[in-house]
Amino acid sequence: MKHEYDPSLTETKWYAEWQKSGLFRPRPPSSGKESFTIVIPPPNVTGILHIGHVLNNTLQDILIRFKRIQGFQTLWLPGTDHAGIATQNKVEQRLASEGKSKHDLGRDAFIEQVWEWKKKHGGIIIEQLKRLGCSCDWDRERFTLDPGLSRAVREVFTRLFEKDLIYKGKYIVNWCPRCVTALSDEEVNFRNEKSHLWYIHYPIEHGGKGVVVATTRPETMLGDTAVAVHPDDDRYRHLIGQNVLLPLKNILIPVIADEMVDRAFGTGAVKITPAHDPNDFEAGRRHNLDMPIVIDEHGKMNANAGPAYNGMTREACRKQVIIDLEKGGFLVKTEPHEHAVGLCYRCECVVEPYLSSQWFVRMQPLAQRAIDVAQNGEIVFYPDRWTKVYLHWLENIRDWCISRQLWWGHRIPVWTCESCGHYQAYREDPETCPACGSSRLIQDPDVLDTWFSSWLWPFSTLGWPDETDDLKTFYPTDTLITAPEIIFFWVARMIMAGLEFMDTIPFKKIYLHGTVRDPIGRKMSKSLGNSPDPLDIIDKYGADALRFSIVMISPRGSDIFFSEDSLNAGRTFANKIQNAARLIISNCPQSIQGNAFPHSDTLRYADRWILYRMAIAADEMMNQLEEFRFNDAAVTIHRFFWHEFCDWYLEIAKAAIYDKTTPEHKASVQTNLVNCLATGLQLLHPFMPFITEDIWNTLFVNPISIMISPWQDISHFLKFKTEADSFEIVQRTIIHLRTMRAEIGIPPGKELHGIIAAPNAELLGLLESNRQDIVFLARLGQLDINTTETVVPPSIRSTSLTEDGIDVYLDLEGIVDVPGEVARLQKEIQKTGDELKKVIGKLSNASFMDKAPEDVVEKTRRIHLELSGKLEKLTEALARLIRS
Repeated sequence: MKHEYDPSLTETKWYAEWQKSGLFRPRPPSSGKESFTIVIPPPNVTGILHIGHVLNNTLQDILIRFKRIQGFQTLWLPGTDHAGIATQNKVEQRLASEGKSKHDLGRDAFIEQVWEWKKKHGGIIIEQLKRLGCSCDWDRERFTLDPGLSRAVREVFTRLFEKDLIYKGKYIVNWCPRCVTALSDEEVNFRNEKSHLWYIHYPIEHGGKGVVVATTRPETMLGDTAVAVHPDDDRYRHLIGQNVLLPLKNILIPVIADEMVDRAFGTGAVKITPAHDPNDFEAGRRHNLDMPIVIDEHGKMNANAGPAYNGMTREACRKQVIIDLEKGGFLVKTEPHEHAVGLCYRCECVVEPYLSSQWFVRMQPLAQRAIDVAQNGEIVFYPDRWTKVYLHWLENIRDWCISRQLWWGHRIPVWTCESCGHYQAYREDPETCPACGSSRLIQDPDVLDTWFSSWLWPFSTLGWPDETDDLKTFYPTDTLITAPEIIFFWVARMIMAGLEFMDTIPFKKIYLHGTVRDPIGRKMSKSLGNSPDPLDIIDKYGADALRFSIVMISPRGSDIFFSEDSLNAGRTFANKIQNAARLIISNCPQSIQGNAFPHSDTLRYADRWILYRMAIAADEMMNQLEEFRFNDAAVTIHRFFWHEFCDWYLEIAKAAIYDKTTPEHKASVQTNLVNCLATGLQLLHPFMPFITEDIWNTLFVNPISIMISPWQDISHFLKFKTEADSFEIVQRTIIHLRTMRAEIGIPPGKELHGIIAAPNAELLGLLESNRQDIVFLARLGQLDINTTETVVPPSIRSTSLTEDGIDVYLDLEGIVDVPGEVARLQKEIQKTGDELKKVIGKLSNASFMDKAPEDVVEKTRRIHLELSGKLEKLTEALARLIRS
């Protein structure tokens, strides 16, 4: 084995072997275990792996591998989403580059082109997930437009239609002029933008003062059909029922009274444009107003806007309207104003409130059970704060606009009879009208919102509406791991769908992880240039290093601040694991590899300590993973393997494997090393699957994969707590000896004479039992272990008292120039003390603290801590040299 781990030699090799051997498929569970299922949040078929995907899928893979190695019948079900808008845009852009549009091809030919694009490009992200090490059952990979899921979509639509939970109506919807389709409320992102409030005078019909309204969108006034005031507003009560003149169009519109008006906004009078504002639309319905559409589906003014503005973009029309209002004397004033602007979640085009006929799902009847399961604990959110967010949305839920004006997607399964007008939803394509028998049937041209297929994902992917074996075995699933931004898009809707169509929850636990950001807190994005390509990272550092590093910096539910520097943690850890394994494998004969742990009678204090610490680490890690504290679990296994197993036990074991002990003890230590390494590899495997598989196959002869290796219950090693606590006293003694050497500057290879004085017989016996370990790790040529009553020779010049009451001495005669070292330390103490006084003076200066920049104050505080710590260590070192 090489000193440094080379991921390029192992990752492709082992992933191919795992797939070839079918190890990602569910296996019969171990005794007492059940199934454990996760369904992947399906990435868009247009998607390319980014750091957010890395985090999300690494967390899922950790849980699946953890449960698999424990003997659960695990299924991680993968798939991709057809991503209606995004995928159609890809093909439309290619056609545009050829000077064509989708209309040149026609619907069927265009859809064939999209399928071809999907066949060629749609699997890219799947292959990238494999590079990351994702252990999905790829034989079960699903696509939201495959025949089985399409059948499920039609079944659900038809059932809801038959229950009158799907309806068609003319309502204000969110409309993207660029994508030329309706959007649901959750598909609109809002951004604060600096704009203006324009105050416009609407003259009264028969002369008089008239009314002034304030608006952020003067171009929509061309579609005004009323001015509204609050019925209790004394300023305008006399105008209610009268008419005002609509500027620029010279038509009369009424002044109406409506309680929706905010008397504190602007002038307290508002223009009503029913076809281009959701609140105005509701007011228009209440007052039976006309609803002229003045902005078309492409975001341009139409003929209803008037000949002077017909064909203008929204933006150009706004500028012209302001000019014309000013010329006509209608523009009273303009004020700066910041407000939230809705943007399409796909293309970031400004969304237009647009009056059109769309299909909707009535959501309130579906929401109550979804509320109940969160309130009664059937479904649990991690972190818990998301429960309130989820409940608030459901308690205020609006009907879901599910129709999209696209060609790529699930076409709405509603046919209308041209002969009699009858329309209904069908599970299968109809041939004749059930009402009149006519064959003149036309299918609705729109497709369903992409999320309409995704909300069925936990059960449609398992074969529903058929009662398949997979559905019986793996539904409900166990855990959902996803990002909080789709809690409404997807999570809440899946819960509603599961309860409606399966009569049970789709999963029991929901973990919402944080957003990956750059070191200064910006969200990762290509446009900012702060989003590294994960495949480049994998090529440079390896998938294991990337996985472990990103988990280490991911506190539960909090945002992650990622930089390439953070990858060093994973890479150096991989090298540490490799070197530890190389040392063990090269010094332990294969005849003992695979043996059970040594019998307790052969175990010494250090052996029992490492077994206890390993049992503690395993128990902590399991609990942490169950609670989705992934970074804590990573810290736990890192602490155990690096700082306890490698830094302590492996160093102690070197004395035995290098023949500085009896053959019996050597064999016991070798067996313990191999079995501790094996268990450590199993604990590490969920985080770092490739290196652990590679070492596992070197450690054992023709083993089964570590992925399905039987998990040994090591909880019985918790019985070694007393011995472990005792050995930690020995460790603290060794640390004191090492610290004394380091502070005096004695080279590591120089063996010294040490004396340890124990305050009682019990500690004396403990230290004597661990003499070999103390001598070996403290680099002593001679060690005397006595009681505290023992007279220490005058030549012993360096002393330390441990927290256990043990006196530790080093004989420095002929090793160190004690007077010279004392003088050096005194000089350094004086210098450090003077520097510390200056810093304390600054921090005590009110003027400095008030006026200095925050980063300068913070730096000064850090210097204070550093100097204080340095002075303390120097003083302790001096005290050890000057004995009283």
